[in-house]
Amino acid sequence: MRRTRTAHRWLLFTAVGTATTLALTACAGTTETPSTAPTLSDEPVTLSFTWWGNDVRHEITEQLIAAFEAEHENITIEPQYTDWAGYWDKLATTVAAGDAPDIIQMDEKQLSTYAANGVLLDLGSLGEGLSTGDFPEAVLGTGALDGTQYGIPVGINSYTIMANTDLLEANGIDLPDDETWSWDDFADYAVEVSEASGGAVVGSQSWGFEDGGLNNWLRQHGESLYAEDGSPEVAASKETLASWWEFLLEVTEAGGTPDPSATIERESAGLAESFTATNQSAFGPWWSNQVAALRDASGQNLEPLMVPTPDEGEDASAYYKPSMFWSASAKTEHPGEVALFLDWLANSEEAADLLLAERGVPANEKIREYITPELGEIDQEVVAFLDEIAPRVGGAPPATPPGGGAIETIIDQHTQKVLFGELTPEAAAESFIAELQRALDDAAI
Repeated sequence: MRRTRTAHRWLLFTAVGTATTLALTACAGTTETPSTAPTLSDEPVTLSFTWWGNDVRHEITEQLIAAFEAEHENITIEPQYTDWAGYWDKLATTVAAGDAPDIIQMDEKQLSTYAANGVLLDLGSLGEGLSTGDFPEAVLGTGALDGTQYGIPVGINSYTIMANTDLLEANGIDLPDDETWSWDDFADYAVEVSEASGGAVVGSQSWGFEDGGLNNWLRQHGESLYAEDGSPEVAASKETLASWWEFLLEVTEAGGTPDPSATIERESAGLAESFTATNQSAFGPWWSNQVAALRDASGQNLEPLMVPTPDEGEDASAYYKPSMFWSASAKTEHPGEVALFLDWLANSEEAADLLLAERGVPANEKIREYITPELGEIDQEVVAFLDEIAPRVGGAPPATPPGGGAIETIIDQHTQKVLFGELTPEAAAESFIAELQRALDDAAI
């Protein structure tokens, strides 16, 4: 994704032309939702449908398509899929050619860019053809920009601290009470594990390499990464950003996290080689949908815990992150059929029976309740965890503005420099804000 961002932006902006390289606020305003669904055709209709994923996802999605086509004999769904690495270049190329797919699997960091440039359909315009009543507002809001719904959340997850209960027990350390623990408690536990194991196990895998942990930290301090009014502005303060890196440094210097060089080596190697997956750390920051993969890799019992908070942290600071969205092309010639297919994907039990939790725990509450008994043991545990943290979940964070996809690279680079002493936390905070704002400004040109 980092390698292709420049090419992606160039192709996308070429496709829509200078007349539509709009600021995000150009999409402002809530369109009045029509009371009826778009008209369906009696003639044969073909819809193109693009998604990213592995072979398992491809197989399940083709089963979904076959089931839908069996119910609607005049509708053909044309599959277009690839892996994540090539997805965004391929999508940008089709958009540039004026041939955007009718149905688009969309990522949160890309949603605003495509919406702001007129590529995505206002799903509210589909009226009763696409029901969203069973989606919590805080979840549904992650796919809305300035009151316009451009994406229907498919699955949800939340940020966690993964705990290896086997390692804790082996070192004589009790599992923390995650309903009450603070960040200071977390630091104490991390150092205690390192000392109790004689250095054989490190307390916690390091953090600071993606925006999930940063978003949680900011929300706990009453802030957000981006402006609440939807404008393309970095809203995080230098003080709170610096405190995030200061905490990481403090725990690292106390021996609670790995040596920086080991951290960077493992960070670039992927999940299977992480300190958590190789049973070399008792704690680690992960998303809830990664429990199964981590348990498979580690062969030990890993339990997701609620994220610690400051002693006087903000209430409702946790949030549900969408795994992805169902979106549609603004230029589709078949809005009625698009609505029918999206509604079936989002709301039907038949689709749920095939999807299960492959694209994440269902964001639709009614469907989640229906499908939970059919899920495997680990996925049921994840559902229980997401239900457990519900009292801590606040509203959706501000959407990532166009250009915000650069944040992963920017965070990674600044955390590395902090860990290696090339930047102080204060200097890193100032540089981070400047670089991220520059990326947002560049996307608006």
